[in-house]
Amino acid sequence: MSSMPDFVSHLNPSQRHAVEHFCGPLLVVAGAGSGKTRALTYRIANLIYQHKVNPENIFAVTFTNKAAREMKERIENIFAQEMARQKFDRRLELLEDYEQKQLRSKVYKNIIKPLWIGTFHSLCSRILRYDINKYQDEAGKTWKRNFTIFDESDVQSLIKNIVTKKLNLDDKKFEPRKVRYSISNAKNLGLTPQEFDREQSNYKGRVIAEVYKEYQSALAANNALDFDDLILIPVRLFQQNESVLGYWHNQFRHILVDEYQDTNRIQYDLIRYLTTNGENVKNHWNWEQRSVFVVGDADQSIYSFRMADFTILLDFQSDFGDGLSDEDTRTMVKLEENYRSRDNILEVANKLIGNNSQRIDKVLKPTRGIGDPICCYKADDDDDESDFVIRKILELTRENPELNWGSFAILYRTNAQSRSFEESLIQSNIPYTIVGGFKFYDRKEIKDALAYIKIISNPADTVSILRVINTPRRGIGKTTINNLIGASQELGVPLWEIISDETSVATIAGRAAKKVNQFSQIIKKYQEQIATKSAAEIIQGIMEDSGYLDDLKSKGTDEADDRLGNIAELFNAVLKFQEDNEDKTLEGFLANASLASDLDDLKEEDKKVSLMTLHSAKGLEFPIVFLVGLEQGLLPHFRSLNDPIALEEERRLCYVGITRARERLFITHAMERFTWGNKERKIPSQFLIEIPKDLVDNSFAVRFTRRR
Repeated sequence: MSSMPDFVSHLNPSQRHAVEHFCGPLLVVAGAGSGKTRALTYRIANLIYQHKVNPENIFAVTFTNKAAREMKERIENIFAQEMARQKFDRRLELLEDYEQKQLRSKVYKNIIKPLWIGTFHSLCSRILRYDINKYQDEAGKTWKRNFTIFDESDVQSLIKNIVTKKLNLDDKKFEPRKVRYSISNAKNLGLTPQEFDREQSNYKGRVIAEVYKEYQSALAANNALDFDDLILIPVRLFQQNESVLGYWHNQFRHILVDEYQDTNRIQYDLIRYLTTNGENVKNHWNWEQRSVFVVGDADQSIYSFRMADFTILLDFQSDFGDGLSDEDTRTMVKLEENYRSRDNILEVANKLIGNNSQRIDKVLKPTRGIGDPICCYKADDDDDESDFVIRKILELTRENPELNWGSFAILYRTNAQSRSFEESLIQSNIPYTIVGGFKFYDRKEIKDALAYIKIISNPADTVSILRVINTPRRGIGKTTINNLIGASQELGVPLWEIISDETSVATIAGRAAKKVNQFSQIIKKYQEQIATKSAAEIIQGIMEDSGYLDDLKSKGTDEADDRLGNIAELFNAVLKFQEDNEDKTLEGFLANASLASDLDDLKEEDKKVSLMTLHSAKGLEFPIVFLVGLEQGLLPHFRSLNDPIALEEERRLCYVGITRARERLFITHAMERFTWGNKERKIPSQFLIEIPKDLVDNSFAVRFTRRR
């Protein structure tokens, strides 16, 4: 190909600096909406085009498989356009279909296919397909190249089997999920079973180390890896085999990493080994014809619960770069021009994040004009909050024909907050989608709770009985359940008739008879109260008596807390239903809940309002964003209030939410919220106080008339 005119001319100076960087280390501090994907894409194209780098020598890590696909498509388009210009002197899209296909096919074969672009897991899996047979773990276990990758359910059942059968442990003290989480964390820190064992100071930790050891043996016996192994084993292999490391170090001469703030320690080790060939002394590194190019933003680091460590990004300059100040460094460039959001949205984001201490100083600079004021709405309670949001959506779509339902996003801190918005959207016939999660009534804990009250309301509902007869676990095993089902089928009666009859249960259930009878007695208790007690009282009672709430409380994890919050929200939904409807019965509520989740008639191509947690919103953008629930204990979350480091992550989470908005941003908070049916006073989030008052329009104090 001849020279490529205008290849980088449309980039701003900072983007161009990043794209044209050739050898050595470079940290690209890329603010939200600053065109980092463009910089990464054009850098790869520039390496291949201007510097004649062989595509197979490029190792580019993306955060998701979707991002990898998009990057490949963009690179393919750049080269296909250039070939169209050179060969036909026309733009690609103006060529005949067969000519376009011909050019794209050539680009794919020569450039896209040889490129190594993907997630850490997918790229490391490819490396292991070549070399895992050269690896041996500390116990002498080996794997073959045709290894399988176990999914989470495979892993959970394997660990459960080791805990309960192989080691005969009490699965209440050593809950398999928690054990799995500990092992995963150990692997993400690069620890083998023996190394993990040496770090343990108590009995429980040493037992988990023993489970870890047995688990690795079981994986090897199955010639299988879990997701964490896909990165840990290449690093271990590089440490124990210089020739293998030398081969891959020589192959990957230009390493690019997106979302560098979200890497963990073992991922960092992988990049360091590939970049430096394991050489620790910085001034011995040979940067001739090679580079490490990382893109990230400490201000958008929100995944510490996945072991992501944003200090890896903060340490890049001392680890790889020249370590000089921001003004003098040649190994860092900042992308600060924002092409997404209006000026006033960026000003609020900048003021908020400026309160964090652990960051690289940068300011998002506007390119799109001021825009409408940011609106802050102080709601009476969560129902008033959802009413405001939905009425505002309706008003904006009426006034702006260019908007559709897909123009709007409602962002919240916890999944449980979606319930009131979902109900208001359904009432207003507005289609919506839950991004990165389940609709409220589709969540496991809500389905479990509804199954209990369905049995009370309709004991012939065998599906619901089978769902919860051993949920939470109460010692009713599969064999017992199968025997009970067999008896009901043989006699041609509903399962409930068998399990509600103590004589039948004693004959069929054996040692589990007592547990089955306890389950049926709980159900019978509330069946007798169905005429005298409200739906809210029944649902709270059955959740307590069944042991479901205690089981979640005993887990002590963020996920369990989230599930508890969702059940509390279900209780609030029952209370609201009783307030709003003449039919206050359990059956009435169940019918309402079934309708609330029935959105099957919506077509896939319809535009829908997006509902999601702030964690799920990363990487997305919308014309209009509603950032809801800005209260102390919610955002920031109550777990972070007394922890300065965790509080900074909550502030980053709020910053991510603000910077999702392109045109308009609405912030809401409630004076009161329902928790287990009790209204609790709420204090506005400290993040609201950190936003200068002159940047926010607080005039939205008009209360809407409640819908009935």
